[in-house]
Amino acid sequence: MSDTEELVDQEEFYEHFKYVANVGQVPLRVDKFLMNFIENATRNKVQQAARAGNVLVNDIPVKPNYKVKPKDVVRVVLAHPPHENLLVAEDIPLDIIFEDNEVIVVNKPPGMVVHPGHGNYSGTLVNGLIHHIENLPTNSNERPGLVHRIDKDTSGLLVVAKTEFAMAHLSKQFFDRTTERLYYALVWGNIEEDEGRIEGNIGRSLKNRLQMDVFPDGDFGKPAITHFKVIERFNYVTLVQCKLETGRTHQIRAHFKHIGHTLFNDERYGGNAVLKGTTFTKYKQFVENCFKALPRQALHAKTLGFEHPTTKEFLRFNSEIPHDMVDCLEKWRTYTINQPD
Repeated sequence: MSDTEELVDQEEFYEHFKYVANVGQVPLRVDKFLMNFIENATRNKVQQAARAGNVLVNDIPVKPNYKVKPKDVVRVVLAHPPHENLLVAEDIPLDIIFEDNEVIVVNKPPGMVVHPGHGNYSGTLVNGLIHHIENLPTNSNERPGLVHRIDKDTSGLLVVAKTEFAMAHLSKQFFDRTTERLYYALVWGNIEEDEGRIEGNIGRSLKNRLQMDVFPDGDFGKPAITHFKVIERFNYVTLVQCKLETGRTHQIRAHFKHIGHTLFNDERYGGNAVLKGTTFTKYKQFVENCFKALPRQALHAKTLGFEHPTTKEFLRFNSEIPHDMVDCLEKWRTYTINQPD
């Protein structure tokens, strides 16, 4: 029996996921391919979807064992719209730093998803925003008010557009790289330089599709530049300030892993293991205690600056480092002070 069937009636289905295989894609079963992309998906569910005709390759339904080839367009379609298209306003407390008729600046806590997506359909920042503000403008991805975003477990500042004009104006600033974005990150290892520049294209990892990877040579990925400056050293970890010149997905996380300084407790990139330090049991227990104090990657969007869409004034906002990161840093300070010279 063939792996493919006739074209599916597109009007009866809604697209939930769409991925284009890289030119370097090795033959891989479509169920395994999708498992690498879709968070919280199980292989059994992917196989069930394929058997039901909901997995398409180049618009043709395929079986779970279909081998994905370079440039294949893989889509998952279902009979109902994606949940993120059915936004529900929720009365979620928001830490609003600034607000006027055009923009709103929010300090996002760690653990909050910015916008609804697979596995996170409620409790997101967007759910709270549409409760707080009516008629937020939408971007090309149908995400109300958003001109940029930060990861679920990254804390810190975001600017949200309240009008179509503000969205267009802010989006151009991010595209033109005229915004100011400073992050604080705790990374594994003692960085030798006091300051530096990391440059390398960032794209989806060819080994793990939930990760981004750095491709220093060639045309793969998108150009990315991160500037850093050391703030404080703790022997085995370093607190750095990162200035983004570009804003790629997982840019700081991928760039620092690339130079051998993975973010502290960044589970997705392997930073939740003891990467530097001693083999003593007491030290391992200390690191575990730090992980418990900061149960996420050590990354905070501390400073955000942009030109106001209507007044043209350059606004700059700062946020306090959140308590979990402060607790972790205090533990490292105490540990470093008590270490023998």
